[in-house]
Amino acid sequence: MVKALMVEDDPDIAELLQEYLAKFNIELKNIENPKYIMDMLKNEHYDLLILDLTLPYMDGLEVCRRVRERYDIPIIISSARGDTSDKVVGLELGADDYIAKPYEPRELVARIQAVLRRYKRSSSPRDSEFQLDRERMQIYKGGKLLELTVAEYEVLALLIENRGRVLSRDYILENTSSMHWDSVDRSVDVIISRLRRKIGDDSKSPKYIKSVRGVGYKFVG
Repeated sequence: MVKALMVEDDPDIAELLQEYLAKFNIELKNIENPKYIMDMLKNEHYDLLILDLTLPYMDGLEVCRRVRERYDIPIIISSARGDTSDKVVGLELGADDYIAKPYEPRELVARIQAVLRRYKRSSSPRDSEFQLDRERMQIYKGGKLLELTVAEYEVLALLIENRGRVLSRDYILENTSSMHWDSVDRSVDVIISRLRRKIGDDSKSPKYIKSVRGVGYKFVG
């Protein structure tokens, strides 16, 4: 299931797209007020952002800039604004695609699938030092097997599979069976600290597991 977040102040458009995208295994969550977007991205993991430009309280281009500064998430701008400069600026600010309104919902599905394919390829480089073997629950660095506890393995595997994306502590807790919701956020930090030691990552200037202040962690190895 693909989880997409949309910022669209027209509830009719949002409802139409929610129903249509569900047919393609895309779960769409819409917010009408862009001031809530950073909290949404901090507290929940989304695979994609669909962003209108004409929004209340904040221009969509400013929203795009702020999101790209903090999150490595695919962004598709969806707008009725026909000015070419808006499209150029949006792409320069870090948007991955731009679709002009009005459009057929099926075109949006195709663009979502294309953007996610590009992100998947770019987040799984063949020359990575790390190799993940899900069947044997093993992770290798430079061909050498890492000696990991179950919790360490689950966290590192989750980070590797989401290479390049920022994962919140809550998301890590929710998606690892050995770490439960009654665990505190600090337990994630402890696991990360142990992992850094085992993979030879400098905690003061990490090469592989980057800290994103106020959000969580990102794997770039």
